[in-house]
Amino acid sequence: MFFPGILCGRQPDVAGRLIFGFSIFHEGSGYVRIPKITMEGFLERKNILCIGAGYVGGPTMAMIAYKCPQYKVTVVDINHEKIARWNSDDLPVYEPGLDEIIRATRGKNLFFETDIDKGIRESGIIFVGVNTPTKTFGAGAGKAADLQYWEKTARQIREASESPKIVVEKCTIPVKTALAMERILTSKDGSIRFDVLSNPEFLAEGTAIRDLEFPDRVLIGSRETPNGIEARKAIVDIYLNWVPREKIIESNIWSSELSKLVANAFLAQRISSINAISALCEKTEADIAEVSRAIGLDSRLGSKFLNASVGFGGSCFKKDILNLAYICRGYGLDDVADYWESVVGINEYQKERFILGILNAMFNTLAGKRICLFGFAFKADTGDTRETPAYTVARRLCEEKAELIITDPKALDNARIDLQDTDGITYEPDPYKAARGCDAIAVMTEWKLYTELDYERIYDSMSKPAFIFDGRNIMDHRRLHEIGFNVYPIGKRPLVHFT
Repeated sequence: MFFPGILCGRQPDVAGRLIFGFSIFHEGSGYVRIPKITMEGFLERKNILCIGAGYVGGPTMAMIAYKCPQYKVTVVDINHEKIARWNSDDLPVYEPGLDEIIRATRGKNLFFETDIDKGIRESGIIFVGVNTPTKTFGAGAGKAADLQYWEKTARQIREASESPKIVVEKCTIPVKTALAMERILTSKDGSIRFDVLSNPEFLAEGTAIRDLEFPDRVLIGSRETPNGIEARKAIVDIYLNWVPREKIIESNIWSSELSKLVANAFLAQRISSINAISALCEKTEADIAEVSRAIGLDSRLGSKFLNASVGFGGSCFKKDILNLAYICRGYGLDDVADYWESVVGINEYQKERFILGILNAMFNTLAGKRICLFGFAFKADTGDTRETPAYTVARRLCEEKAELIITDPKALDNARIDLQDTDGITYEPDPYKAARGCDAIAVMTEWKLYTELDYERIYDSMSKPAFIFDGRNIMDHRRLHEIGFNVYPIGKRPLVHFT
């Protein structure tokens, strides 16, 4: 067996094990000999571990296992119930196409387990995909990333490791986090080599499998050292099994860490920008859909993320923007932090504007009125309800003493958990039953299902006057108005039957 860049020769390392040789890298006019890697370490590089079996870890490792049958891929988590679901037909994550990939790989070269230490010992490449939520306590509460789970994982990797490891940051973290991880991993006795890399995910829930199989780009960052570059190549080699080389970007580790935060900030910025203009459209009788189309045809801008709505949600946008702003303030860049915080501010404003629009349209009182929320997930094709605008809308409507009915094809279980401390809510999977007897429907999630319903049947079953508040601008507003609804879109003139 021959490995490029390796000078063959046996020699005992400090632990008394046999090594395969030395890594030799040309630097300037000479050669640099870097710390030795055991033959055991090379073999372990065919064993990939992911710590964290959530929305990122599960689908990502499933795709790697699917595309790289030569690798053994193991996903571990401290949550035994979650691992049990990954090993069942009731997966803890809903993504179109995920079931098929899991069935094709699970038990062959993809495994879901709870023994984290064993996984660390047996693997040469470790992806870290643990949760990094926004802090709810202490310094930076409400803005900074909570890195306690990440740090515990780093310490566990250090304690359980018996051979060299490539540790890959997969979760979204603040820039310079890799430096802290390096210090934790090497703080024991320095006898084991750890290379820390950044390989951020750029997945959109609902299209995660497509994003993984046909990514716009794969970003891999490392230290610009011989060790770092060699470790980076090992991760590049994994993705080369299905990703074209020109779509794999290599960078220094700090650029990679920051790029993830900036990408989400820019996407959220576009949503808040078009939502801000939707408020102006409603005052001037302009149509936000026409404005979006006009500016989206500009090749400098493009059309994506220009659909006005009740607001963005999900686990990343708000968290990452506030984290970015917190980092900026830490470097004394207060004006920059203010700018990015305003993106979140517009999102909160849009949700409140939607709620007040319902209240004003329904004669300034919602007490005792039945309102049906069509959708609770933060977007279509997922059951994820983290930071969903529907949560804020539901809570505020209940504060106004409305009777709430929530329907969603995938997110009702999470909705029950999120709103367990809120009274006056009924959960109904059938949209026809959910709308029956209601005074209004508020479309909160852009499920295609909601555009295909029989709205004449729904209108006939509702109290009159009947209202539809389209928080996603997905409905046929003129048709709904012809049926008899009073229709209130986002950023467009309402279509009503009142004089």
